[in-house]
Amino acid sequence: MIAVVGPTAVGKSDLAIEMALRMEERVGRRAEIINADSMQLYRGMDIGTAKLTEKERRDVPHHLLDVWEVGEPADVASYQAMARERVEECADRDVLPLLVGGSGLYVRAVLDHLDFPGTDPEVRARLEAELNDVGPGVLHARLTESDPAAARAILPGNGRRIVRALEVIELTGRPFTATLPDHTSFYPCLQIGLFAARPELDARINLRVKRMWQEGLIDEVRALDRWGLRTGRTASRALGYSQALAQIDGELSEEQAQEDTARATRRFARRQESWFRRDPRVQWLPYDAPDLVERALSKVDRALSKTSEEPGEALVDVATWVPAAQRT
Repeated sequence: MIAVVGPTAVGKSDLAIEMALRMEERVGRRAEIINADSMQLYRGMDIGTAKLTEKERRDVPHHLLDVWEVGEPADVASYQAMARERVEECADRDVLPLLVGGSGLYVRAVLDHLDFPGTDPEVRARLEAELNDVGPGVLHARLTESDPAAARAILPGNGRRIVRALEVIELTGRPFTATLPDHTSFYPCLQIGLFAARPELDARINLRVKRMWQEGLIDEVRALDRWGLRTGRTASRALGYSQALAQIDGELSEEQAQEDTARATRRFARRQESWFRRDPRVQWLPYDAPDLVERALSKVDRALSKTSEEPGEALVDVATWVPAAQRT
């Protein structure tokens, strides 16, 4: 399979569409896109997630858009099962799955060997109650003592992820980081990463945020609010949506909401870059290369050729890959 990854606003969706449109002519196989943006999984969250419209998808089949209601919490384990089902179904039809998105853990959940520790409702409820009582700072300090690596990777204000890390530590008796994946591929895969110089990416993010408001984000959020947006632990905190809710409530002006969204999105893009740069398998291309699509398709050519003709030198260790029919 193929993956297109990188930070937000760098042009992943546009590249994926162009690749899919040319794939059959180029390599003799059609391609279909599987979404790996955690917020695009939510029904109705369109403008703030830059979800492509039907017209913009240009008849390229897309999977795993609009599958969750905004009141549901994100669940990467459920996403993993859904995404791998789509991958296998594409493979059964000799279609290349094209995984596209910037949610790093969701990408890794599909591509790599990754098992998710279970949850315990009582432990989760106790930790969430403590989070409400004392705030994320106290829990982050506790996480620093028990798993310094996890504490460095999780922002002190991200209460949801701090609670999950502490829950896993309590349930497994191991550091949370011990449950994270190494770079061992579950599928033979080519990962293409898009990058932009920081000033250019910041400018693209600022422009995207302005367009979100111009295209009607506030109206979208008002509509979603009637469908339980505020009750959703994940959706209500999404970039742009939490700020839009604050604007609706009179806590932020429109200018402040846009500035806060742009600032938070720029920070998020830095974390995305750091996540994907740690993966040595990602092959990087400049987002503004005039021959970007051709260069990406050339990588696909080489990857398919190596996988089929020289398995010992493939982009991933094909010898460790287990066909779907033999997996348990």
